[in-house]
Amino acid sequence: MLARAARGTGALLLRGSVQASGRAPRRASSGLPRNTVVLFVPQQEAWVVERMGRFHRILEPGLNILIPVLDRIRYVQSLKEIVINVPEQSAVTLDNVTLQIDGVLYLRIMDPYKASYGVEDPEYAVTQLAQTTMRSELGKLALDKVFRERESLNASIVDAINQAADCWGIRCLRYEIKDIHVPPRVKESMQMQVEAERRKRATVLESEGTRESAINVAEGKKQAQILASEAEKAEQINQAAGEASAVLAKAKAKAEAIRIVAAALTQHNGDAAASLTVAEQYVSAFSKLAKDSNTVLLPSNPGDITSMVAQAMGIYGALTKASVPQAQNSVSSGSSRDAKGTNANLDEEIDRVKLS
Repeated sequence: MLARAARGTGALLLRGSVQASGRAPRRASSGLPRNTVVLFVPQQEAWVVERMGRFHRILEPGLNILIPVLDRIRYVQSLKEIVINVPEQSAVTLDNVTLQIDGVLYLRIMDPYKASYGVEDPEYAVTQLAQTTMRSELGKLALDKVFRERESLNASIVDAINQAADCWGIRCLRYEIKDIHVPPRVKESMQMQVEAERRKRATVLESEGTRESAINVAEGKKQAQILASEAEKAEQINQAAGEASAVLAKAKAKAEAIRIVAAALTQHNGDAAASLTVAEQYVSAFSKLAKDSNTVLLPSNPGDITSMVAQAMGIYGALTKASVPQAQNSVSSGSSRDAKGTNANLDEEIDRVKLS
């Protein structure tokens, strides 16, 4: 009988308190259970117990025992993550564009005591705070930055909500903007801007392609000219090397020929062989007269080959006689004076031949 009376009295007190407050807590996940002395609290729930109207304790999940009449379950808080739809609202950006924006709020109750006694309706308070914070953050951004900085806008709203809701025992986990609606005229202007930007990019890309093409063509011509000049340089070097080798070979051959002729002249009948060679060269040179030029220099008796050969042999004999004393002087006075004397004698003999 006493237990039944206690249960009835507790139920009357609970209904009276709900009617006096005028609002039942909407955040209660399983309603307000009665005090049946032995209670089983579900997982991820916190039951706030009052004793004689004052806060007594928070029931943990599992088995709990209360005193009838004195103890009453005042609030039931869910410790799970709660999802709240933030209603659509209007906001003005920094460049005076009115937007219609809504979002989704994810929060969790961290302290059941603060959530029960810190604010009348935590969910309603957080929703209103999210709306005001959203309008405040949107007023700091221009329209173009609203779409680009969506993530930073969400993070700013979460930080602002957590700073204000700390005394309520609630922590905002995430805030996501669902839809952003712009006025029709602004939407048309944005579409025109996008099209103009695309045309600009196309023009820039085309000009860059033309520039790159011209640069590539110029670079190709430059490389071709460099390669051609290097090839011409190599050709000239090779040609010069070939000519030098040819001149050297000719000089060596001529030196060898002179050495052989000198050796032959020292032998028996060398003078006769020299006379024969001079006569052959005279006939060969006389046959080529007036072929390359109209100016012809003839001796006084071009038909007398014997006198010409005798004259040439006379010059050769004079040179041979002059070379003997010059060779003796070269031993005493040095090679430089011999060269000068030989050149002087050669000049005199040549002058004498011309006069004759």
